[in-house]
Amino acid sequence: MSTPSQASTTEFVGRPSKPARITEVDVLRGCALFGITLVNTVGITGMPTSSPAGGLGHWGYETLLHQRFFPIFSFLFGLSFGLFLDAVRERTRSPRLVMLARLGFLMPFGALHRLLQPREVLLTYAVVGIVVLLPASFLPGWRVILALGGVATAVAASTAGGSMLIPGLFLVGFGAARYGAEKLLRLPTSRIRVILGLTAALAIALNAQQVGMEAESGSWSATVAGLATAATYVAAVVLLMRTRLRRALCALAPVGRMALTGYVAATLLILAADHVLHIGSEADYGMALSVGAGVFVIEIAFSLLWLRRARYGPLEWLWRCLTWWRLVPNWSRRG
Repeated sequence: MSTPSQASTTEFVGRPSKPARITEVDVLRGCALFGITLVNTVGITGMPTSSPAGGLGHWGYETLLHQRFFPIFSFLFGLSFGLFLDAVRERTRSPRLVMLARLGFLMPFGALHRLLQPREVLLTYAVVGIVVLLPASFLPGWRVILALGGVATAVAASTAGGSMLIPGLFLVGFGAARYGAEKLLRLPTSRIRVILGLTAALAIALNAQQVGMEAESGSWSATVAGLATAATYVAAVVLLMRTRLRRALCALAPVGRMALTGYVAATLLILAADHVLHIGSEADYGMALSVGAGVFVIEIAFSLLWLRRARYGPLEWLWRCLTWWRLVPNWSRRG
């Protein structure tokens, strides 16, 4: 197989392409990162989360946050894979080689990050992307990919849950990209309301069942409730983007564009805060979630300031340079 340097001279043509931004996708990624930051604040600090210690706070955390944003992040990774693959087809004769490099160079980011956050997902995303998404890119049409993703997700939900959901959710996201992300976002508002109503009703019922059964994360009940809640959040954001709240929600787009930088930087900020506040010493959801929210506010502010003059976040730029094996222009003259 060609090395990245060989590929850059023999296979890649033109400049590295910049996929067209879809604001709703960036906002959804920003929302997912917000939830993940809150959850990671609890996980990274080792805060006790057992039901007797947490009470109402515990079940609020379990039904509204824990494993509720991770499915969105995974779905969007598969979606972004499809969007990026389509974009690089216009710039290279071997788009899958570019994607292999992109996923391959995500591994060291994940491996280094895992030294600080053993439960991080970047390394898993890179491996699953290579093993699942690249072969799936040879499949015709979107129906087969979507069907495989649905089956894989259902099997994982009924057996293991957790990281085993990633392959199926990747395929569902990739299938959505193949169908057309913009086509999905152009669905009539009335249909989005129906979808939201159905997913919300299902999420409420399944979350109530989880609480009634006192089912902890990783159980079948918690996993299915998490998927339904994640779908509800996605439908709600898409619907709210069609209201007067769109402008406020768009403030999340920059942090969504810099999700890799934000995800890694949040770990550093959470560890620093825990060193001072000792968040993990007792089950205090108020403290943990407040710190997580504060970390996310810092991420938003940094993303807004950085993207005023740059096209990509710091780690996103480095990742892109490694992918194309060349320096990619980043700084803009815009003030």
